[in-house]
Order: sequence, then C-alpha cells, then structure tokens
Amino acid sequence: MQEKLTHTHHEKLHQAGGKYLRDLVYGANDGIITTFAVISGAAGAALSPGVVIILGLANLLADGISMGLSNFLSLRSERDFHKMERAREDMEIEKFPNEEREEVRVILRRWGLPEKHIPEILDSITSDKKRWVDLMMVEELGIVESNNEFPAKHGLVTFAAFIAAGSFPLIPYIFGISAEYQFLTSIAATAIALFMVGSARSTIVKTSWLRAGFEMLMVGGFAALAAYFVGGAVKALWGVVI
Repeated sequence: MQEKLTHTHHEKLHQAGGKYLRDLVYGANDGIITTFAVISGAAGAALSPGVVIILGLANLLADGISMGLSNFLSLRSERDFHKMERAREDMEIEKFPNEEREEVRVILRRWGLPEKHIPEILDSITSDKKRWVDLMMVEELGIVESNNEFPAKHGLVTFAAFIAAGSFPLIPYIFGISAEYQFLTSIAATAIALFMVGSARSTIVKTSWLRAGFEMLMVGGFAALAAYFVGGAVKALWGVVI
C-alpha cells in the first residue's frame, strides 16, 4: 500500500511540474527566434537603434499575443471535440447497449485475452458506464483525452514565455549599450537564451540536452542569418535609409 501511495504521489508531482512545460519551451523558443530575426533583418538593412527597438517590441507584443491566443483556441477546440465525442459515445451506449457490448468483446479478443475470461472482464467493464466510455474513446475512436481543463492558462503561459524569452535579443538596445556593440551583444544574449531553452526542450522530445540545445541554436542562427541577408538585400535594392 505504501509503495502504491508513493508512486501516486510522485505521479502527481510529475504531472504538476510538466503540465505547462511544453507551453513554456515552445513559447520561449518562438519568442527568441522571431524577435532576433526582426533585429537581424533591421541590422542587415543598417537601420537605427530606435527603429530596431520599435520593430522588435511591436513584433514581441503582436506575435506573443498571436501565439498565446492560438494555443488557447487550439486547446479549447480539442477539449470541446473530445467532450462532443464522449457525449456521442455515451448516447450510443444508452441506445444500443448490446451492439456496444459486442464492440467491447471484439476489443478484448483483439488484446489476445483468453476466451474463457472475456465474459467476466466484459461484465466488469460494462458495469461501470464511465469505464465503458473511457475504453471506447481510446480503442474505438483513438482519442486520448488530455487534462487541459484550462486552455486560457496554457495560452497565458505561452504568451508570458514568448515575451520573457523574446526580450533577450532586445536587451542591448533597450539598455543603451554602445551602438557599435549592440548587435554583437544581442547575438551573444540570443545564443545563450536559445541554447538554454533548447536544452529544456530535451525534457519533451526525450533527447540529449546538449543536442537539443545546439539544434535550437542552429535553427535560430539560420533564421537570423536569412533575415540579415534579406534586410541587406532590401536596403541595396530599394535604398532604404532610416
């Protein structure tokens, strides 16, 4: 009994700690990369620090809101769809109990259970309607219901992570570091932030923290390099001077 309670306690701690981890990691990754891409494009076009700050802050706020709301709407839609499918399955059990029992029997056979044990297990499952519906949701519909009861919280966490991490590339500009070192300092701050957040991503994708960190660093670096050359090309082609 003690072992079971300890396992349950650890499981709850794990769920509480990881509930918003995906929102934090992906919100932070996108915040850093998109903000630094804007700064790189502005640097490539040789725009003034004031313009960089305006563009960077505008991107930070607009994209942060967009990401937060997108996550909120996505999770809410998924939750509502699961509720709808559960209600439909519940209705089918009420109206067609015999047919639904046969479907459970087929599932149990598919699992490879001995035929002599199936009637007893079948009775046990169908005696509890919630357990019955839970089984059909997974085995018949392929739906694994999540515990995202509060999509707004996930959206808020995504927004906060985007803003917090996305602010790193802007620090040298906001705090008035010498103009000749602003972009270089921004590169360093961004690289550190990308590696740290990328390493945290390893808890989700189940890979080496070192590999995950360098992967995110390369992705961010490629995006920034592309933005930098686009900024330079726009300046050369259209003669933008600000």
